[in-house]
Amino acid sequence: MKTLTSSEVENIKTDNFIEAEIKKDMLKYNLDHIVTRFPPEPNGYMHVGHLKGISINFGMTEKFGGYTNLRFDDTNPSKEDIEYVNAWQEDIKWMGYQWANLTFASDAYEQMYNYAVTLIKKGLAYVDDLTPEQINEYRGTFTTIGKNSPYRDRSIAENLDLFERMRKGEFKDGEKCLRAKIDMTSPNMNMRDPVIYRILHETHYRQGDKWCIYPLYDFAHPLEDAVENVTHSLCSDDFEDHRPLYEWVVNNCDIPNKIKPRQIEFVRTNITNTITSKRYLRKLIEMGKATGWDDPRFPTIKGLRKRGFTPSSLRDFVQRLGTAGSVVDSSLLDYCIRNELNTTATRAMVVLDPLKVVITNYNGTETLKIENNPNDEHAGTHDVTFGKEIFIEREDFMEDAPNKYFRLKPEGVVRLKGAYIIKCDKVVKDKDGNIDHLECTYYPESKSGEDHSGIKVKGTIHWVNANDCVDVTINQFGTLFKPGVKFEKDNLAEVFNPDSWKVTTAKAEKYLTSRKEGDHFQFVRKGYFYLVSTDGGKLIFNETVSLKDSFNK
Repeated sequence: MKTLTSSEVENIKTDNFIEAEIKKDMLKYNLDHIVTRFPPEPNGYMHVGHLKGISINFGMTEKFGGYTNLRFDDTNPSKEDIEYVNAWQEDIKWMGYQWANLTFASDAYEQMYNYAVTLIKKGLAYVDDLTPEQINEYRGTFTTIGKNSPYRDRSIAENLDLFERMRKGEFKDGEKCLRAKIDMTSPNMNMRDPVIYRILHETHYRQGDKWCIYPLYDFAHPLEDAVENVTHSLCSDDFEDHRPLYEWVVNNCDIPNKIKPRQIEFVRTNITNTITSKRYLRKLIEMGKATGWDDPRFPTIKGLRKRGFTPSSLRDFVQRLGTAGSVVDSSLLDYCIRNELNTTATRAMVVLDPLKVVITNYNGTETLKIENNPNDEHAGTHDVTFGKEIFIEREDFMEDAPNKYFRLKPEGVVRLKGAYIIKCDKVVKDKDGNIDHLECTYYPESKSGEDHSGIKVKGTIHWVNANDCVDVTINQFGTLFKPGVKFEKDNLAEVFNPDSWKVTTAKAEKYLTSRKEGDHFQFVRKGYFYLVSTDGGKLIFNETVSLKDSFNK
């Protein structure tokens, strides 16, 4: 663990308000390090919306010394599972972060129960018989104050007895609860005698049936922070209104520690053109609209990973967000991975919609060199064969082309990338009038890198050798929801985009058969793709991102 001297802390340059507050606290309390935590609830998979919180919590201890704990706030047994715990750990490690301690709220249930007893003995908590609906009614509104529960003034002895009986399982779900006794007239709704324990006869994925009462998050979370000696509880601004309750719990539970944890909020970031709600992502899976939590269209880390996003691109994305900004365009996420792959991905030629071209004056085959990455002088080249018959993209030929069409057209010329200039002599059609293939001639003296033809062309297109190319499967992805249709709570099926996943069989240069799963490529003039499977020699690629950049820098 890295620690800092007071002079080192004094010399730290702060880049945002969180860093400024941490520096101030370290100097005030003479701290040589800080402790943060990242506390996911294991009820779903990690998604892109969580990256900011992870980055800030781990980033602060990297800068100010200390360590970060990974804590699972597993206080809701009806929705949590070990599957999610394992997935979170895997994704956080993949992102390149390493926690100091792995903790679980459920391991501290006995301590939390004892702290609740402490509050009862102080006259600061009571067992309430009101139903959840009645509690909401008694709480009041933002414009009207609440009123006290008729059970608020039970004696300490009666409350201790009832709370113990709650633990023993003598009451049904919702029959009773434990509430903090604070202020039913508080302008902050969270301070109007919040529920801190509820009855729930549900098997816990780690504790089994040991417990039938569970602490609420607003009670458990500050206790966990204090017990773990967390100095700074960094969370999104969703919890800003909960801060007074956080401080109330810490101040009244008599937890011995050097410094009480301090909650600081940052602006939560929402991303356009996607949905991060675990509830709705799970529903899409249940509806059969998605393949699972690792569906490449999902904003989950596993989904992004399956599409070919890298840890470095996601960390770059978060770095650009900073601590501010409530809404960010999803094109920034695409920009970050595109920016990285432009300098790292190997170039290859793949034809998605093939049209055969017969070069009538060419015979035999020859081996040409294709540059692996023009932005990396050390990337080298790879071999590609050229022959009499090739495939080009169907969209790269137009029979009735406008004047400024610079690809192939009747009597027109175009350069084949890394090869020769060809001219279209004849369009051969089938009996139904559809184009079957093209007959072209090539100019032998126009070879790329050795061009002495004197022919000037404005267009260059990609191609593959028809005699040794391989069939590959290409998965291309669009947005989960139909463009221009607003997502609302009850219209998930209506707004789902059935064309958000398209599968194509394409023709690829043979070179790709020598590559391995996990390799990244730029398919020339098409986009960036990720090799996800070579099972049985069958190559399957997922589109990571298009070549077109729509991000407004």
